[in-house]
Amino acid sequence: MRLVEASDDIRFDRAILTGESGEVEGSVDGRGETFLEAPNIALMGTFVTNGHARGVVVLTGGRTVMGRISKLASNKKTAPTLIQQEISRFIHVVIWLNALLALTILLIWLAWIRPKHRPFMNVVNMLNNVMGCVLAFIPEGTPIAVTITLSFIARRMKEISVLPKALSTVETLGCVTVICSDKTGTLTQNKMSVVSAGFVDGTYTAQEFHEIFTSSSTSGTEPSVVEAFRLLHQAAVLCNGASFDGGAANDALGDRQINGDATDAAILRFVQAFGSSSDIRNRMPQFFQIPFNSRNKWMLTMHHGGHDEKHEGKLVFVKGAPDVLIPKCTSYWSTATNAIQPLTLSAKAMLVATQEAWSRDGQRVILLCVRRYTPVASIGSNDFSLEVTQNCINDLTVVGLLGLMDPPRQESASTVSQCRRAGIRFLMVTGDFGLTAAAIGRQIGIITTNADPDTIFNVTKRVNDLPGGPLPTARDPLNRISRSLVLEGKDLTQLTERHWDIIAHYEEIVFSRTTPEQKLSIVKAFQKRDNVVAVTGDGVNDAPALKAADVGVAIASGSDVAIEASDLVLVGGFDSIIGGIRLGRLVFQNLQKVITYLLPAGSWAEIWPVLLNISCGVPLPLSPFTMILSHVYP
Repeated sequence: MRLVEASDDIRFDRAILTGESGEVEGSVDGRGETFLEAPNIALMGTFVTNGHARGVVVLTGGRTVMGRISKLASNKKTAPTLIQQEISRFIHVVIWLNALLALTILLIWLAWIRPKHRPFMNVVNMLNNVMGCVLAFIPEGTPIAVTITLSFIARRMKEISVLPKALSTVETLGCVTVICSDKTGTLTQNKMSVVSAGFVDGTYTAQEFHEIFTSSSTSGTEPSVVEAFRLLHQAAVLCNGASFDGGAANDALGDRQINGDATDAAILRFVQAFGSSSDIRNRMPQFFQIPFNSRNKWMLTMHHGGHDEKHEGKLVFVKGAPDVLIPKCTSYWSTATNAIQPLTLSAKAMLVATQEAWSRDGQRVILLCVRRYTPVASIGSNDFSLEVTQNCINDLTVVGLLGLMDPPRQESASTVSQCRRAGIRFLMVTGDFGLTAAAIGRQIGIITTNADPDTIFNVTKRVNDLPGGPLPTARDPLNRISRSLVLEGKDLTQLTERHWDIIAHYEEIVFSRTTPEQKLSIVKAFQKRDNVVAVTGDGVNDAPALKAADVGVAIASGSDVAIEASDLVLVGGFDSIIGGIRLGRLVFQNLQKVITYLLPAGSWAEIWPVLLNISCGVPLPLSPFTMILSHVYP
């Protein structure tokens, strides 16, 4: 429904369609490229949480967003798993051999027995023999043998903390050739801590920052440095979506429970060591917030208080990815001059150099900014929200940087090593900064080469140097490119099919700054090039890729959405996936043994009497009717 009249406080809850719990402001102005982004569209199945509006219905039934999603879900054809394809191929072979044997018996009867030995076998006896061969050749025990084999393997997987949701995925895990893994919470512990803090013209370790801040009142520290530390501390407290659990106020700082995401929780725990964060929040209460999301990669808060005689307006703090916010900054707080200075090219170069140096050490870098702004629209209205979004994210002043470290899981390095020894390529697909992702990749063995990783430039060069015709398959290790490759999400938008052909041949790949849609496209690109792809993840943004993968593997500690979209759940450590792969490969071996037994012991043993009856006249021990009874009632 398109809105034609709406109150200033109209709000929609579209979580059922978008998965984002935050409310969406509505208005009569049409903006956004899709219905989900347009504030002047009310969608079927969503809720109005505040305000009132009037509109015109423009789409109904199956043409609505909800109806289209329902059609896609109902029309989606489930692709057969690898074991289903192999069993189907085996059945076709049995059918063709069965038909060939029956035709051979018929031709022998027509060409030899009927003209020369008519009394020996009439038409009825010949048909009985043909039917006997048909019944004898069918391995009736195969379905139950497959089910029992898969059930035993599934039970053994459960014993090693791998929980399969369906028997068909048990075997597929053993056929995986590429694993695309998320970083945060999957390869790492998702237990972040601040290890570095700094400014444009100075950097410190967390311990140094703590010592300078806490001793500033008694030591001879420069006032400019102290003021910069206090401003960074204030920004980290106020532009933060985490909060301490009120029931654990008397516990030690390291043991207190924090409500919020891992990044905000780590920053809050860091700044709480310098003083009570609640005092600052009470003195400067927040009245507006734009939460962090994977699309914008920044968070904004606006506060009362913090009055400054030199500057008018409300105090606005912005926190987010440096590569996104630096282009929007025009000044920075200088510890050398104790004043705001223009962000010149040299200052910007120092800021970028600090970011890259920390990222190479595997740190996630967060940039904190501040500005003053006097709003024109009424606070709380939708126009106010639009005004802040458009105006407050520009002309920012850099306050400082925080470097957070999320240590890899202890078992990550050994898991990656064992996967590579098993012939499986292990790729990282993350939304983090490229240098940070590459640094973590080196720590756990995804990147093993000493040379700098290739980029989109190198891929394009290889594409231009390629001769015509298809490339050899990358499933053969001899055909792969023995170098590492790091690509960012912005690089994926310019890739052609020829680019993907080259990318799929790299041995070591790290995809950074990717969106959920790009993760999905990566999975489909590798599947299209004859790879069996497994995806491991724990977040909501991993759900589309988990659903599209041949095997989606979720972490038990992850989100409910990821677990629901997955095919397997790792209840124990991340290294339990190695045991799951080993057991998945065991399925084929067990099925080969079962079929090798069933064919000679069942089908072949029943065919011999029929062949002896035709060629030598040996009486049949079992008639076709008796064979049917023995198969139905064994």
